[in-house]
Amino acid sequence: MTEKLQDDIGVSAATEGSPVVAALRAKFGDAVLDSSEGLDCTVVVLARESIADVCHYLKNEHAFEQMMDLCGVDMLEMPGWTADSPRFEVVYHLLSVSRNDRLRLKLGVDERQLVDSVTEVWSTANWFEREAFDMYGIIFNHHPDLRRLLTDYGFEGHPLRKDFPVTGRVEMFFDEAQWRCVYKPNEVKERVLVERTWPGVDRG
Repeated sequence: MTEKLQDDIGVSAATEGSPVVAALRAKFGDAVLDSSEGLDCTVVVLARESIADVCHYLKNEHAFEQMMDLCGVDMLEMPGWTADSPRFEVVYHLLSVSRNDRLRLKLGVDERQLVDSVTEVWSTANWFEREAFDMYGIIFNHHPDLRRLLTDYGFEGHPLRKDFPVTGRVEMFFDEAQWRCVYKPNEVKERVLVERTWPGVDRG
């Protein structure tokens, strides 16, 4: 467990009494790196290599029938992040309809490291994993069709990375007057509509 993830998530004694967390620790041992109680549900941090096995187990043995969301997080500008910590997090939001329970899984991954796809567990993971690949460059091993989802053909880079340049690129649009596709320099401007805050900061 990296110090960065420990600082971000924290260790909560309350999760030790959670039957799901207890079952995960008993089944997967050291692959469960940390657990805590988040604002809305229990959070479990896993070793990257264990994600597919854990997801199969949670669906089959603990009735987490649905994966509601999967997203990437670029940790580059997070307070306390260091170069020897994983650059990205992959976050899974699971829902058990039958038990009215939610669970959040997290794992750390560096650029070019592989994360096993969970499309064989929940088919909804297909496009979520493609989006994380497109936006962050996170590579999902054994994905059936890992292509870009939101950017154009031939696009270079990953737009949601913190170091992605907002100038020096072009955008394509259809010009009605010329009746053809044309390119022009992009005009992306960084806008701050809401003051940036971090988890744990008093928002009052």
